[in-house]
Amino acid sequence: MKHQEVPKRATIYDVARVAGVSRALVSLVLRDSPKVSAEKRQAVAEAIAELDYRPSNAARWLASGRTRIVGVLLDDLANPWFVELLDGLQSVLGEQNLRMVLSDPTYLARPGESPVSAFMELRVDGLIIAGDVKTDDDLVRATAHTPTVVVGARAFELPTADLVTNDDVAGARIAVEHLISLGHKDIAYLTAPTGSAALRAKSYQVTMTRHGLQEHIRMVQTDLSERSGFEAMNNLILSGQLPTAVLAGNDVLAVGALSAADDHGMKVPAQLSLVGYDNTYLAGIRHLSLTSVDPVSRDVGIHAARLLLERIADPSLPQRTEVLTPRLVVRNSTAPAPAT
Repeated sequence: MKHQEVPKRATIYDVARVAGVSRALVSLVLRDSPKVSAEKRQAVAEAIAELDYRPSNAARWLASGRTRIVGVLLDDLANPWFVELLDGLQSVLGEQNLRMVLSDPTYLARPGESPVSAFMELRVDGLIIAGDVKTDDDLVRATAHTPTVVVGARAFELPTADLVTNDDVAGARIAVEHLISLGHKDIAYLTAPTGSAALRAKSYQVTMTRHGLQEHIRMVQTDLSERSGFEAMNNLILSGQLPTAVLAGNDVLAVGALSAADDHGMKVPAQLSLVGYDNTYLAGIRHLSLTSVDPVSRDVGIHAARLLLERIADPSLPQRTEVLTPRLVVRNSTAPAPAT
């Protein structure tokens, strides 16, 4: 069987030949130079369309010193919180003709290699570090000479990076106070040892104590996965000391907890109120209808992208921090505490 020959990729010289102009003039058109006449610009545009010509990013970088690529390092691609964040980033970066390349420490890094290494090989114009990513020597070196914005994490050691985050303390507080306003006293919190979850846990403790409910404080450690949420809720049910309400460190945990309650025939919210965090698309699914703290993730992405563009333009800017205020989205998973 004869193999089909792969068509040769068109070059800038091919475009010049078909358009009947010089290579230099094609280059001017690609740079949108005002020095080119409308007639010749049209001829070049038609040749590009005919040949399906794609300018080389490497050539552009050599000419301008910029790749127009932003590396986005996520701590967990499985967490739906990043969907809104990435949408916010893209809404700003896309307007400036910048492309995002995503990486994840778990899935995309080569064995023994820092997940930021690929970004350095690509010579990205900037970095977005999203979530509780572990700070290593490679990351510190990379951010020392690459404009960087950290998103979502609060505990990090990157002295040249800007920070945009949600107010985790306020988020946990409004969630707990919502449950207290419904008459709940015995409120448990599903937490994790990460930076953001730890801040929310501290706020949960402070809020419970402020309302005289310190004797009801119960924190259950998890790894923020659905499986972990299921196991944590299952253990609470089997303990015989079930709280009337549970605040979960994120929506994924809350979904796991909801599944465990359902397995035991418990009715949410009649017998158990449940609050998630992140207000992901999961919370809005009609069957789940999960009350959740909205950390305004899309706005966080927009602010982060703007700070990154400013730092790319002027790397000498002082370090900046923006903390955005969350809001509570009340759905069908919370109700007044059941009568004892």
